[in-house]
Amino acid sequence: MKGYIFLAISIVGEIFATTMLKMSEGFTIVSPSIGVIAGYALSFYCLSMCLKTVPLSLAYAIWSGIGTALTAIIGVVVWGEVITSLKVFGILMIIGGVVLLNSSKNIETANEPSS
Repeated sequence: MKGYIFLAISIVGEIFATTMLKMSEGFTIVSPSIGVIAGYALSFYCLSMCLKTVPLSLAYAIWSGIGTALTAIIGVVVWGEVITSLKVFGILMIIGGVVLLNSSKNIETANEPSS
């Protein structure tokens, strides 16, 4: 469970850093630029802590998938980016992929021979 808490914090840090990246205007504005560095530092630290207990393939899929989906939503809500049915479909596919990866872990565990 602790690994997933670190993963959640890592995702929040990554989303924060990516949002600050947009606001930094190519690192020309100091405060958001510092936010980028701090957010990614927190994100990668927590991701590395998460990997002590969560498999890499699952952790990275969740981290990148949820990060991508939430960043796309933030782009629409905060900066008024256009949302199309293709974007919605893409986000749903990302979420579906994360669910499938998580499900495959449960199936593999169930199929392992007991000792």
